Amino acid sequence: MKRIVNILLSSVVALSVASTATAGIKRINPDNLVDTRQFGFSQIVITPPSGHTVYISGQFAGDEDGNLIGKTVEEQMQQSFKNLKTAIKASGAKPEQVVQIRVLIVDHQMKYLEPLERELSGLFGKKLPASTLIPVPRLALDGMLFEIEATLFIPAK
Repeated sequence: MKRIVNILLSSVVALSVASTATAGIKRINPDNLVDTRQFGFSQIVITPPSGHTVYISGQFAGDEDGNLIGKTVEEQMQQSFKNLKTAIKASGAKPEQVVQIRVLIVDHQMKYLEPLERELSGLFGKKLPASTLIPVPRLALDGMLFEIEATLFIPAK
């Protein structure tokens, strides 16, 4: 009996520690973006106090059902930025609160920089985030050519 009580107490302590470690962290999958929980990740993760750090998963040129939109890098870039705007708004932030982006482009070429710069300027204006562009041979889905992820900071009020 004593052994069963110890096992139960150990389980309660383990559950308590696990819930404390994630207290205040919000994970959001907005209704107007594909629900990615089935793939093992959240569209948005928000962390707590003194401000919130928001992590937006890589946005690609997908519609609400996850169907790929566009056949060119530029077409996919436009839809990906539209999805990024949706995710930023859903997190309660504004584009100027984006502090870092990471861009992945399949078989990157210099000609992709001009449309990328247009999209960045259109979204961020003069408040540009830190950025990394990573040329890659392939992305998660067949036909997927462009992906952008972002980290935001929302100051405490």
